[in-house]
Amino acid sequence: MKIRFGYVSTAITLWDASPAKTLTYTRYQQLSPEERTEKLLDVTRQNIEHTKRMLYFNLAHEIEVYRMSSSIVPLATHPEVRWDFTTPFKKEWEEIGDLVRNNHLRVSFHPNQFTLFTSPKNTITENAVIDMSYHYQMFEAMGIADKGLINIHIGGAYGDKQETLIRFHQNLTTLPAHIKQVMTLENDDKTYTAEETLVVCEKETIPLVFDYHHHMANLSEAPLEELWPRIVQTWEHVPHIPKIHISSPKSEKEFRSHADFVDPEFIMPFLQLLKESGQDVDFMIEAKSKDQAALKLIEDLSKLRGYKRISGGTIEIK
Repeated sequence: MKIRFGYVSTAITLWDASPAKTLTYTRYQQLSPEERTEKLLDVTRQNIEHTKRMLYFNLAHEIEVYRMSSSIVPLATHPEVRWDFTTPFKKEWEEIGDLVRNNHLRVSFHPNQFTLFTSPKNTITENAVIDMSYHYQMFEAMGIADKGLINIHIGGAYGDKQETLIRFHQNLTTLPAHIKQVMTLENDDKTYTAEETLVVCEKETIPLVFDYHHHMANLSEAPLEELWPRIVQTWEHVPHIPKIHISSPKSEKEFRSHADFVDPEFIMPFLQLLKESGQDVDFMIEAKSKDQAALKLIEDLSKLRGYKRISGGTIEIK
């Protein structure tokens, strides 16, 4: 079986390459109409250019899995700003899409924790649809709307998990079908366990992005050995292998916080389960050191018996 490794948003190895440079609404208001347009275009241009730099970095290191920044376009979903960010950069978006498609890269987005469908407030649900649409629109501009995935969490429990899950299913009907088709759900470290998230995914025909660190912080009643085959099945209707989020605790006291790098010992039980299942997967490394953590974990694992590095970003387990 094979595991491809990726990282989140920014290759910290590169100098000044953030794809998430910002423009606050407060600063935006202080500018003249002409300056506002110029600033929006300038910041977006830098973020798109840095996204391309990241992709070239990944290609050089044979890293095939990458999560793009959700903040490429400043103020894209702000109700007082929402602007056309695709037309001015038609060529640039398409260049990113070509890089992804021609090199068979796997890319995704992960909107922030406020993009959820569990809230009793209609405005929260409406904003979630707007945010999901924004991410989908970027994939559309790249010409890879059929290849990228958008991952979110279920959200809060609001004092009653069962009632909240009923509301989640109801609220999710407001999300356009074509966007739901590229949506994934992830188990979290405090509220919804992998088992609870899995039930939702099975009901909605949505792939489950399994987070091992979150699972260890928020255990399911059923053992992972029983859940894993069902998790794999949630991916059968999409052209992707299962994706796993990997990180390790910062410390015993700060168990939920992510460490700078990934401790191989922490994930070893899961690696053994994967080996026994024979299922190819992709690992999204969520450690603080990003690309450096991904490459270090690959190097650490490749030193173990039965683990063979077969490319810059891929390990084979025998």
